[in-house]
Amino acid sequence: MKDNSNSRRKFLKTLGGVGAGLTAARTFAGPQETGSPTRLEGAQYMGGFVAPKLKTVKVAIIGCGARGRTHYSQLSAFEGTEFVGICDLYPDLAEKAKKKVLANGKGKRHQQVKLYSGDQHAYKKMLAETKPDLVYVVTPWEWHAPMAIDAMNAGAHVCVEVPLTTSIAECWDVVNTSEKTKKHCMMLENVNYGRDELMFLNMCRQNLFGELLHAEAAYIHELRGQMNHVDNGRGTGSWRTYHWAKKSGNLYPTHGLGPVAQYMNIARTDDTFNRIVSFSSQARNHQLWVDKHAKADSKLKKIEFAGGDINTSIIKTHLGRTIMVQWDESSPRPYSRHNLIQGTKGTGAGFPTRVALEGGVPGGAKNHHSWATGDGLKEMYEKYDHPLYKRMVEVAKEHGGHGGMDAMMNFRVIECLREGQPLDQNVYEGALWSAVTPLSIKSVKEDGMPQVFPDFTRGQWQSTKPLPIVS
Repeated sequence: MKDNSNSRRKFLKTLGGVGAGLTAARTFAGPQETGSPTRLEGAQYMGGFVAPKLKTVKVAIIGCGARGRTHYSQLSAFEGTEFVGICDLYPDLAEKAKKKVLANGKGKRHQQVKLYSGDQHAYKKMLAETKPDLVYVVTPWEWHAPMAIDAMNAGAHVCVEVPLTTSIAECWDVVNTSEKTKKHCMMLENVNYGRDELMFLNMCRQNLFGELLHAEAAYIHELRGQMNHVDNGRGTGSWRTYHWAKKSGNLYPTHGLGPVAQYMNIARTDDTFNRIVSFSSQARNHQLWVDKHAKADSKLKKIEFAGGDINTSIIKTHLGRTIMVQWDESSPRPYSRHNLIQGTKGTGAGFPTRVALEGGVPGGAKNHHSWATGDGLKEMYEKYDHPLYKRMVEVAKEHGGHGGMDAMMNFRVIECLREGQPLDQNVYEGALWSAVTPLSIKSVKEDGMPQVFPDFTRGQWQSTKPLPIVS
């Protein structure tokens, strides 16, 4: 038999070189991939950052469309806020927002609010003139990072709709600006405030699922009807459609990923993302919808849809855990934010909510071979409902927004700024979760080749405390 030992040694040496290359890439990749390897002079690490207390939070908002309406309606109703600026490209939306804000102020608050509109850069004038403490950025994705950076440089904390950025370079720009200006920059991941997601977080902290090994997360939401916005030029679909057409990857990962990342303490003491591999299906459903529904003279007829309909990505963490992340906004199937956390003692999952534990679920299942669902989870809710949900359930009912999760999130932002607490999501989490999109796109282009996550904390995630179970 031929001696292959020399060939094997060469093969193993090659593998070692690949591993070393991946490790090096994590620390020494070029500036467009990982940014400056050192923190900017005078900058501060923002993990656990606490800003000086604000008795009254002066608020400004950029973007007053469907999503913006939720935010300005809720924020203006909360005590301790004063709206100073409202900005939208369209004057009618800005005027509508002002009416609602003034009504919520009941003649006592928000009387000095100013409107800005008619220009894509009108927000810069608003920042300079109104000098807000807090700016909400609720605009098309490509504007998120530039507006957040401008707001922080103007002296404001920022809350940005998902995703925080659309590229790795932008992630670094946002992180560097937050550290330089010492201003919060929080991505508005509202699903982290869902009742079931909060309960699972509480159960993870109490070790109900044991050592965490695996998670699954998804955003499955058929939204093809939004493409009608392309012809009238207004509405989410007027810009989102072009992302669907041009990009193949996971374009909207954070609704599913945010909660499971916090279950696992990702970028907080325990673990962080290491690598991702990603694959997309063929592009079919958008074109089929256009063929069936679009008029002959529609602008949609000129668009070539090249983005895959469903994307599946696998993340491997620093500790060796796995996370499956899926995205699909075009297939005819029911809505789902598939949410699963699995450990050595059991599993919790969503859509529908269900729990399986070794030894059984009290009042729900005798052992881990059966799911406890529906009424079988009554005892679990009574015992493990998150204290924040219990405290704020009436606020959630009054102000609503995706079952109340929006109201809880916005209330917490104001509460943290007024009481001098760290925000529930820091800038590094927003950057890390958002990085899935550009990395998945690159992996898909390279037929599933692994992509390495930058460490936006520059190694300091290990000193960042887990999100506490705030009451």
